[in-house]
Amino acid sequence: MIRWCVAYTQSGKENLAAGQLAAQGFKTYLPKYRKTVRHARKVTDIKAPLFPRYLFVAVDLDCSLWRAINGTRGISYLLTMGEKPSTVPAGIVEEIKSRETQEQLIELEPNTLYDPGDSLEITAGALSRQVGNFIRVDTNQRIVMLLQLLGRELEVRIQPEDVQAYA
Repeated sequence: MIRWCVAYTQSGKENLAAGQLAAQGFKTYLPKYRKTVRHARKVTDIKAPLFPRYLFVAVDLDCSLWRAINGTRGISYLLTMGEKPSTVPAGIVEEIKSRETQEQLIELEPNTLYDPGDSLEITAGALSRQVGNFIRVDTNQRIVMLLQLLGRELEVRIQPEDVQAYA
Protein backbone atom coordinates (compact mmCIF):
# COMPACT_ATOMS: atom_id res chain seq x y z
CA MET A 1 0.00 0.00 0.00
CA ILE A 2 1.44 3.36 -1.05
CA ARG A 3 1.37 6.11 1.62
CA TRP A 4 2.97 9.53 1.94
CA CYS A 5 5.95 9.68 4.28
CA VAL A 6 8.29 12.53 5.21
CA ALA A 7 12.02 12.70 4.52
CA TYR A 8 14.29 15.07 6.41
CA THR A 9 16.73 16.60 3.93
CA GLN A 10 20.12 18.21 4.24
CA SER A 11 19.98 21.98 4.59
CA GLY A 12 19.05 23.62 1.28
CA LYS A 13 19.06 20.29 -0.59
CA GLU A 14 15.30 19.76 -0.97
CA ASN A 15 15.36 20.08 -4.77
CA LEU A 16 18.41 17.83 -5.11
CA ALA A 17 16.80 15.18 -2.91
CA ALA A 18 13.52 15.34 -4.86
CA GLY A 19 15.41 14.87 -8.14
CA GLN A 20 17.47 11.98 -6.80
CA LEU A 21 14.38 10.22 -5.44
CA ALA A 22 12.52 10.73 -8.73
CA ALA A 23 15.48 9.13 -10.55
CA GLN A 24 15.05 6.10 -8.28
CA GLY A 25 11.35 5.88 -9.16
CA PHE A 26 9.88 7.45 -6.02
CA LYS A 27 7.04 9.97 -6.31
CA THR A 28 7.81 13.13 -4.32
CA TYR A 29 6.04 16.33 -3.41
CA LEU A 30 7.82 19.52 -2.36
CA PRO A 31 5.30 22.32 -1.68
CA LYS A 32 6.70 25.81 -2.32
CA TYR A 33 5.64 29.39 -1.79
CA ARG A 34 6.80 32.78 -3.08
CA LYS A 35 9.33 34.29 -0.69
CA THR A 36 10.73 37.82 -0.89
CA VAL A 37 14.46 37.93 -0.26
CA ARG A 38 16.31 41.15 0.51
CA HIS A 39 20.08 41.23 0.12
CA ALA A 40 22.46 44.11 -0.54
CA ARG A 41 19.63 46.56 -1.34
CA LYS A 42 18.22 44.12 -3.85
CA VAL A 43 14.77 42.57 -3.52
CA THR A 44 13.93 39.35 -5.38
CA ASP A 45 11.15 36.81 -5.23
CA ILE A 46 12.13 33.15 -5.07
CA LYS A 47 10.28 29.85 -4.82
CA ALA A 48 11.10 28.52 -1.36
CA PRO A 49 10.06 25.25 0.31
CA LEU A 50 6.95 25.63 2.45
CA PHE A 51 8.50 23.20 4.96
CA PRO A 52 12.27 23.82 4.86
CA ARG A 53 14.32 20.57 5.05
CA TYR A 54 11.22 18.36 4.64
CA LEU A 55 10.01 16.49 1.57
CA PHE A 56 6.98 14.23 1.07
CA VAL A 57 7.74 10.84 -0.49
CA ALA A 58 5.17 8.25 -1.65
CA VAL A 59 6.35 4.91 -0.26
CA ASP A 60 5.08 1.34 -0.67
CA LEU A 61 5.21 0.13 2.93
CA ASP A 62 4.94 -3.54 1.93
CA CYS A 63 8.15 -3.27 -0.07
CA SER A 64 11.53 -3.05 1.64
CA LEU A 65 12.89 -0.63 -1.03
CA TRP A 66 11.96 2.35 1.12
CA ARG A 67 15.24 1.87 3.01
CA ALA A 68 17.08 3.17 -0.06
CA ILE A 69 15.70 6.63 0.70
CA ASN A 70 18.12 7.04 3.63
CA GLY A 71 21.10 6.57 1.29
CA THR A 72 19.92 9.10 -1.28
CA ARG A 73 21.95 12.25 -1.93
CA GLY A 74 20.37 15.22 -0.18
CA ILE A 75 18.43 13.08 2.32
CA SER A 76 19.43 12.94 5.97
CA TYR A 77 16.87 10.32 6.93
CA LEU A 78 13.29 9.16 6.49
CA LEU A 79 11.13 9.89 9.53
CA THR A 80 10.28 6.57 11.16
CA MET A 81 8.38 5.21 14.08
CA GLY A 82 10.28 2.18 15.24
CA GLU A 83 11.29 0.13 12.20
CA LYS A 84 8.64 1.46 9.80
CA PRO A 85 8.36 4.90 8.15
CA SER A 86 5.93 7.31 9.78
CA THR A 87 3.04 8.05 7.45
CA VAL A 88 1.23 11.32 6.94
CA PRO A 89 -2.50 11.09 7.75
CA ALA A 90 -4.64 10.48 4.66
CA GLY A 91 -5.71 13.63 2.86
CA ILE A 92 -3.08 16.01 4.24
CA VAL A 93 -0.84 16.07 1.15
CA GLU A 94 -3.89 16.29 -1.11
CA GLU A 95 -5.19 19.25 0.93
CA ILE A 96 -1.87 21.06 0.54
CA LYS A 97 -1.86 20.35 -3.22
CA SER A 98 -5.41 21.70 -3.53
CA ARG A 99 -4.20 25.09 -2.25
CA GLU A 100 -1.65 25.49 -5.06
CA THR A 101 -1.99 28.21 -7.65
CA GLN A 102 -1.44 27.68 -11.38
CA GLU A 103 2.25 28.45 -10.77
CA GLN A 104 2.30 25.49 -8.35
CA LEU A 105 2.87 27.77 -5.38
CA ILE A 106 1.02 27.84 -2.08
CA GLU A 107 -0.51 31.26 -1.42
CA LEU A 108 0.09 32.30 2.16
CA GLU A 109 -2.24 34.74 3.80
CA PRO A 110 -0.58 37.65 5.58
CA ASN A 111 -0.01 36.71 9.18
CA THR A 112 -0.13 39.58 11.59
CA LEU A 113 -0.60 39.88 15.29
CA TYR A 114 -2.03 43.37 15.02
CA ASP A 115 -5.53 44.69 14.50
CA PRO A 116 -6.26 47.93 12.63
CA GLY A 117 -5.76 50.86 14.99
CA ASP A 118 -3.24 49.10 17.28
CA SER A 119 -0.37 51.33 18.43
CA LEU A 120 3.03 50.23 17.13
CA GLU A 121 6.53 51.50 17.82
CA ILE A 122 9.23 51.47 15.15
CA THR A 123 12.35 49.84 16.58
CA ALA A 124 14.91 50.32 13.78
CA GLY A 125 15.87 52.71 11.02
CA ALA A 126 15.51 56.46 10.57
CA LEU A 127 12.05 56.47 12.17
CA SER A 128 13.16 54.55 15.26
CA ARG A 129 11.12 55.30 18.42
CA GLN A 130 8.22 56.77 16.42
CA VAL A 131 4.76 55.54 17.40
CA GLY A 132 1.90 55.12 14.96
CA ASN A 133 -1.26 53.15 14.27
CA PHE A 134 -1.37 49.86 12.37
CA ILE A 135 -3.45 49.95 9.16
CA ARG A 136 -2.77 46.70 7.27
CA VAL A 137 -0.16 44.36 5.78
CA ASP A 138 0.64 45.16 2.12
CA THR A 139 1.26 42.72 -0.74
CA ASN A 140 5.00 42.67 0.02
CA GLN A 141 4.30 41.57 3.61
CA ARG A 142 5.28 44.96 5.05
CA ILE A 143 3.45 46.68 7.89
CA VAL A 144 1.55 49.79 6.74
CA MET A 145 1.12 52.25 9.57
CA LEU A 146 0.01 55.84 10.06
CA LEU A 147 2.47 58.26 11.71
CA GLN A 148 1.98 61.84 12.90
CA LEU A 149 5.03 63.69 11.51
CA LEU A 150 5.55 67.42 10.93
CA GLY A 151 1.94 68.20 11.74
CA ARG A 152 0.40 65.80 9.26
CA GLU A 153 -0.43 62.11 8.91
CA LEU A 154 1.94 59.97 6.84
CA GLU A 155 1.43 56.39 5.70
CA VAL A 156 4.71 54.45 6.02
CA ARG A 157 5.69 50.87 5.19
CA ILE A 158 7.97 49.05 7.61
CA GLN A 159 9.42 45.53 7.73
CA PRO A 160 7.55 43.42 10.34
CA GLU A 161 10.76 42.75 12.28
CA ASP A 162 11.25 46.53 12.73
CA VAL A 163 8.05 47.17 14.72
CA GLN A 164 6.64 46.10 18.05
CA ALA A 165 3.43 46.65 19.95
CA TYR A 166 3.48 49.89 21.91
CA ALA A 167 2.30 49.63 25.51
